[in-house]
Formats: sequence, structure tokens, C-alpha cells
Amino acid sequence: MKRQHIDKTVRSGFLLVALFSITALLLIMVFLFTEGLPIFDHISVRDFLFGHFWYPTDDPPDFGIFPLILGSLCVTLLSGAMAIPLGIMTAIYLAEIVSPRVAQIVKPVVELMASMPSVVIGFFGMVVVAPFIQQLFDIPVGLNMFNAALMLAFMAIPTICSISEDAIFSVPLSLKEASFALGATHFETIVKVTLPASLSGVCTAVILGLSRAIGETMVVLMAAGGAAMIPTSIFDPVRPLPASIAAEMAEAPFGSEHYHALFAIGIVLFVFTLIFNLIADFVSHRFRQAGEASL
Repeated sequence: MKRQHIDKTVRSGFLLVALFSITALLLIMVFLFTEGLPIFDHISVRDFLFGHFWYPTDDPPDFGIFPLILGSLCVTLLSGAMAIPLGIMTAIYLAEIVSPRVAQIVKPVVELMASMPSVVIGFFGMVVVAPFIQQLFDIPVGLNMFNAALMLAFMAIPTICSISEDAIFSVPLSLKEASFALGATHFETIVKVTLPASLSGVCTAVILGLSRAIGETMVVLMAAGGAAMIPTSIFDPVRPLPASIAAEMAEAPFGSEHYHALFAIGIVLFVFTLIFNLIADFVSHRFRQAGEASL
């Protein structure tokens, strides 16, 4: 009876924690939509999402966030193109190739990189990387999309690498031994056995890494250039959605159109993040089924 009472208490405690998390998320959503929807009394949803000009302090103001949306998407996709291959290849190297002694040194360093404050990375990108990019490519300004994507990739790689390495390392040894027994090389075993068996965990790592990139504020605020314009090159300055909220919220009068527009940007960012996670979960589930079928 005592053990059953303890189990019931533990279950109730976990239920309360889960309900608290769900309630907090719902309250944030209610507050976000309550403060953001009033902007659509002054501007249509179409003009807000697809307008090309963001001048919230003009008279009359322009609240088109299409350049901000493109800035967020381009920076996230470019950082993902750099972070995903490097993170996964580093994870394969740590889990399958490197000696255990070297792995014990490299893995803590990678995990330490994941805990580095974003403001430090943004400051490094603004002070060190931006002048280097400007001089290397002979461009007018080093604070641009490429700089921001490079810094976001630097933030996402440790997360992708660490979680992918754990997923690859957890593949049963019997699967690898069976592959070797059939005459497969080490490289063939990694590509045809280890990676398919760990695809679900690798996809989860990619989800977490890119989720951090798409919602990051300080790095893009400091390294992206802050220009609300439609980019035509990776070296153009951009202003992603989180950077606009962080840069302007303190200056927007409470209850003004500008104030509600910034909360509406938060709604758009929330919807984008939700859609991204739903797609990523679907892909992860499909990869899990494909990996199980191939094995």
C-alpha cells in the first residue's frame, strides 16, 4: 500500500508539472494573440504579410513584414545548410571513427560550445567576423545575412552534433557486427546500417538545432545588419523577425499601432515555429519507419 501511494503521488506530481507547462503556454498564446490581433483593425492581413515596406514610425506608417519574413527564412536556411552537414559529420566522427581518448576530450568541448551565451557569439560576429568578411569579399558592409547565418550555424552545430552523436552511439552493436560479418566495410556500415538506424535521433537533433536558429534574437540583432529590405544576395543586410521585436519593442508606445504590430510579428514567428516543428516531427516519424523497414 505504501508503494502504491508513493507511485500515485509521483504520477500526480508529474501531471501537475505537465499541466503547469501547458497552462503557461496557453496563457502566453492568449496574451500574444490579444495584443497582436488589434493591428488588423488598421491593416489587412494580406498587406501586413506581403507588404514590402516596414516604416512603423512614418505618417502614415507602413507595416509590411515581407522583408522581415524573407530575412528570417533566408538566414535560417543558410545557417542550416552549414550546420546540418557539419554537425552530423562531426557526430559520425566522434561516435564511429575517433579513438575513445580523443572523443573524451572533443565531446566536452563541443558541449561547452552549446552553452556559450548568444550575446557573446553575436558580439564576436559583429567585432571580429564582420570586418573579416568585409575585407575578404570586398563588400560595403560585413554585417549581413552571411555573417548572421555563420554565427547561427556556430550555435546550432554543437546541439546537432551532441544529440546526433548520442543517437548514433546508441545503435545496437549487433547490427554493426552483422554488417561486418556480411563483408561490408566500415564506411558502408556507417552509411547503410548506422545512419538509417539512428535517423530518428538525427532528425530530432536537426529539429532542436534549427529551432534555436529560427528563434534566436541577439545574434541576428547584432550580426545581420538590421535593414528591413528584401535580400538579393547573401551579403545583403537583413532584419529577421526576432531582431525587429527586440530592437523596437522598447520604443513602441504602449497600445499604439506599432506596439500591436510587433506582437503580430510575434504571432507570425509563433506560427512559423509551430509549422516547422510539425513538419520536422512528420519527417522524423517517416524516417523512423523507413529505418525500421530497411533493417
